[in-house]
Order: sequence, then C-alpha cells, then structure tokens
Amino acid sequence: MRTIIIAGNWKMYKDVQETMDLVTQLKAAMPQLPANVVSVICPPFTSLQTAGAALRGSAFKLGAQNMSQHDEGAHTGEISGKMLKAVGCEYVILGHSERRQYYGETNELINQKAKKALSLGLISIICVGETLQEREAGITGQVVTTQIKGTLLGIGPQDMAKIVVAYEPVWAIGTGRVATPQQAQEVHQILRKQIAQLYDWALAERIVIQYGGSVKPDNAADILTQSDVDGALVGGACLKADSFAAIIKATKP
Repeated sequence: MRTIIIAGNWKMYKDVQETMDLVTQLKAAMPQLPANVVSVICPPFTSLQTAGAALRGSAFKLGAQNMSQHDEGAHTGEISGKMLKAVGCEYVILGHSERRQYYGETNELINQKAKKALSLGLISIICVGETLQEREAGITGQVVTTQIKGTLLGIGPQDMAKIVVAYEPVWAIGTGRVATPQQAQEVHQILRKQIAQLYDWALAERIVIQYGGSVKPDNAADILTQSDVDGALVGGACLKADSFAAIIKATKP
C-alpha cells in the first residue's frame, strides 16, 4: 500500500502571527493522522522557522514552496535547500504551475532543483499538469509525459524514494473547477505508466502521485478513492484548519 500524502500549499498567504494561529488550530484539529497518511504544510519562506518550531512533536511535516538550484552565492532573493533544511523542512514543492507560468521555470530548471534537493535529503513534490488549451487540444498525455521525463532526467531509481509527483491540471488551480475523479485517475495512470517506462513497474507502483487542483472537503473523498491517486496537493482549502483537516480525514477507507 502506498503512503497517502496530503500537502497544503499556503502560497503567498499568512504572516508570522497568522502562521502561529493556523498551526495551533491544525494541531488541535488533527492531533493524530489516519494510518498510512503523511501531512505536510508549506508556508511562505518568512513563516518557515515559526511553523517549524510550532510543529515539533506534532503529526505534521514541514515543507517549502520552492528552492534554488544553488547552495549559496550572489542570487538575490533566492533561498537554498541548505537554508530550508536548517529550519526543519523535509519537503519542497518544485515546478508548481504558477512557477512555470509566471516565473518561466522550465523542466530543465526543475530537474536541476530536484537533483539539488536529493543531494540534501529533501523530498521533492514535483508538479506537472496541462493548461485548458492543451486539454481541449487532446494533448494532456503528451504534455505530462514530456514534463515528467524532463524533470526526472538523470535521477536514478535509488533516488526515487524521495520523489513525489503531483498532477495539477492548470485549468483547475484556483478556478473552482476540478478534474472529475475519472479525469484525475486517467492522468495519474498515464504518469505511473511513464514512470514504469523510465524505471520499472515495481518502482512505479511505489511512487506517490498526488492530485492538486481545487481539492476541497466535498470532493476529496471521491478523488482520493481512485486507485492511482495517492493524496492531494491542496491550495485554498488548506488555509483554514477545519477544511484541511476534513480533507485529511477523507483519506480514511
């Protein structure tokens, strides 16, 4: 049985005090997680240290929303993986569609970041997904397989234990639209088959593939019961403790 990973991407929300408040509420709402479930919260960089300290001893893991491919240097505004490790991060989101769309991140750059994260012992949540235009053109499979091949290039099978894949249809992020459970399952299956081609079926069966795209308490159970969906990368619904907790509880069989 694959681990179920429910991650909350806070995006550019919550200052330090708001972070303390939300973490306190999350710990109260979920003192324990369902069996076989891992939950990760990914606040903004400015809140990582605060969140990390507040989460110690809790059921939750700490993650970041991005990182540099460099260890240090003259890279104004960037944050290194070493810095993330120092404040207690275990996970990092890489290649989120907003990073690709608004900041020009390419498969090659995301691949470099993933390799750096692996060298530091961070678990990467690597995001892939198609735009509405690409879905309507019938090239969803082509798009996501190209993205997964590019982002995993040169990463050996021994390192794949520290890779999580997140399928996030761009047209369903922050729009209120959501892929049907069948649409999510279809693309997750395509991704698992592609990983099997790159490595082997035994490895592909172990890889966690999350769904991300307007996941909410009222649709989480239907999505999470799909055979190739191994969790969720949650956006807006993770900014309230009760809704995030409800999504986590939806993982129970």
